[in-house]
Amino acid sequence: MVKLNLFIRICIAVLLVLGIIYVGSLVNFIFNPIISLFNVVIVPLMLAVFFYYLLRPLIDYLSSRKLNRSLAILLVYLVIAVLLLGFTVGVWPSLQNQLLNLANNMPGVLRAVGDQLSKLENSELLSNLIPANMNLSNQLMGYLNKGFSLASVYVSGLFSFVSNFAIVLFTFPILLFYMLKEGGKFGDKLVSFFPKRYHEEGAGVIAEIDGVMGSFIVGRVLVNLALGVLMYIGFLIIGLPYALLLTLVAVLMNFIPFIGAILSTVPIFIFGLIESPSTAIWSIVVVLVAQQIQDNLVAPYIFGKSMDIHPLTTIILVLAGGDFGGIIGILVIIPVYMMLKIIIVKLYQLFIRKRWEEEPAVPGEPVPGEPLPGETAPSAEAGE
Repeated sequence: MVKLNLFIRICIAVLLVLGIIYVGSLVNFIFNPIISLFNVVIVPLMLAVFFYYLLRPLIDYLSSRKLNRSLAILLVYLVIAVLLLGFTVGVWPSLQNQLLNLANNMPGVLRAVGDQLSKLENSELLSNLIPANMNLSNQLMGYLNKGFSLASVYVSGLFSFVSNFAIVLFTFPILLFYMLKEGGKFGDKLVSFFPKRYHEEGAGVIAEIDGVMGSFIVGRVLVNLALGVLMYIGFLIIGLPYALLLTLVAVLMNFIPFIGAILSTVPIFIFGLIESPSTAIWSIVVVLVAQQIQDNLVAPYIFGKSMDIHPLTTIILVLAGGDFGGIIGILVIIPVYMMLKIIIVKLYQLFIRKRWEEEPAVPGEPVPGEPLPGETAPSAEAGE
């Protein structure tokens, strides 16, 4: 009976939540200003959270060395500015040349891809495998055009993602500064809103979420950097054109779980095919070897068990995040899933599992350890 009553209360709560969502959908115009404000703030806030978890260990280390926390943050800002200056002077010229050459040679690139596909179609090996009425080059070029269209959609979404560049540029460092300075107090303030009897559990949940988020962000950056180094070395060895640019694209795309690795392989294969079919094959081999080293050696060592998510779950989450929130949804869906998982598991442990596991005593049935009616409990002296 107790289990049935608890189930009814849960169903009523779910129905109330669905009713609130439905009523909110009828008066969505009330929430339009809030949504507009959210769209403006979300980009600098995401960047601030990302760099907060990335820089916090360094700030904590400097603070432990008796350095004022504000001065430590300003010192890290100065180091980052110097690194950006070094990137602008040392790396950007080569990257800029590759970008300009790619933009100028794009028509020739497409023609070269078409020529290579025609040669492959006319080769003796493929002519025996492909039906005579199947035009391989036209079909593959059609797929490439669809791929470029899809890529343009995501690129346009990325540009709209950072469209208010001035807002991002000026608000992101300020948000990051105060998060690094006061970030440790945010959890305590959040716990203060909980009922007093749940302060300990709330503090544990917030600490667990904080640890998982830090491990995920720092680990993702380290894993992607390792992947970039491996891929760039391999591309230089096989002589792949635009090696630096393609490596940078692959590293950035790899922040998108699962799908990013697949999408970044397409331009690598295309530019390898421009050189020769063997270069295209070797480029895929380099990508596969780098991915295997990343997935089986680097990632387990860095993440441990903090990223205990099934690959099928990752695919479903990425597809759902892209459908609901576009590029932003794809980027944040995995961290949001991990936070919700921690919260839901804790709520289940506190409010559902304990009550469901507690079996109430049946009236008239003796409780173990209690004397039967008419009997007296044995005294300590009798036992002696």
